[in-house]
Amino acid sequence: MDIRYLKTLVTVVEVGSFSKAARFLHLTQSAVSQRIKFLEESYGYTLFDRSAASLSLTSAGEMVLEGARRIIGIEDSLLGKLKKINGRQKVSLCCTPTFGTVYLSGVLNRFMLESGGAPADLNFLLHNPEQALEGIINKEFDISIVEHCPKANLSMFQTYPLPEDELVFVASPKLALPSSEHDIDSIFEFSLFVREDGCSSRQLLTRGLAEQGKSLDDFATVVTSDDLRLTRQSILAGGGISFMSKSLVCEYLETGQMIEHHVKGFPHSRQRKVVMEKGREDEKLLCDLARCIFNVMDVPSPL
Repeated sequence: MDIRYLKTLVTVVEVGSFSKAARFLHLTQSAVSQRIKFLEESYGYTLFDRSAASLSLTSAGEMVLEGARRIIGIEDSLLGKLKKINGRQKVSLCCTPTFGTVYLSGVLNRFMLESGGAPADLNFLLHNPEQALEGIINKEFDISIVEHCPKANLSMFQTYPLPEDELVFVASPKLALPSSEHDIDSIFEFSLFVREDGCSSRQLLTRGLAEQGKSLDDFATVVTSDDLRLTRQSILAGGGISFMSKSLVCEYLETGQMIEHHVKGFPHSRQRKVVMEKGREDEKLLCDLARCIFNVMDVPSPL
């Protein structure tokens, strides 16, 4: 069984409700309910008393909760021991595809140079912000870099701010869109390339559209893809427009192969942070890696 289901049960009990657990785990309330339902179907018992006025475990629920805490403790201990095996330190970094495409190679190169060849096993993964944060909670990742919208609740993590990321609509000059600021209706005739659900650029885009009484359905065509290379090549060929980080296309903007476009009243920035589990901010390997992230982005490190 995936241990995340047991961790979800423990979180629901500790925070006192399904809705609070969903916010803590960066999941929908429906996803939390489905995980509890899966546990109930797997064990053949109802875990929560649905008739009670407040959150209350059944006797079977109390038993499963006790076992879940033991299993999670065993896994945490095992992971700690495995990271120290053969005297080699292990660290897993997760970042979004945008950050990975633009900055990750520089972070890795700087870390390898500054670590002086110290024995360490490094694991780098690309996920959307929700998966990156859930991975920190589940101890799958030691450190994450995420872009997120201003209202995201990261209070359960140790976080360090990075420079904000600017997003713009980009298009090829072939589309003959003027480079001045636009009204939102002027771009709906074009195909729009967007990221998958869970990406903060899509969240910012849909929020900006909603604030103007619009939605993705107003565009001529919507192409959903997490393949950033495909999106960039399609935009260069004049296949449509996209709302993306300027850092992904700065070379094309500088050469005039793409033109950036701003929409009146539209949000064009998102926050970006280094994230880790609270209590780990003094671990040397994590601090060294975090410092490389700040150095590559040319900002002072708080560590």
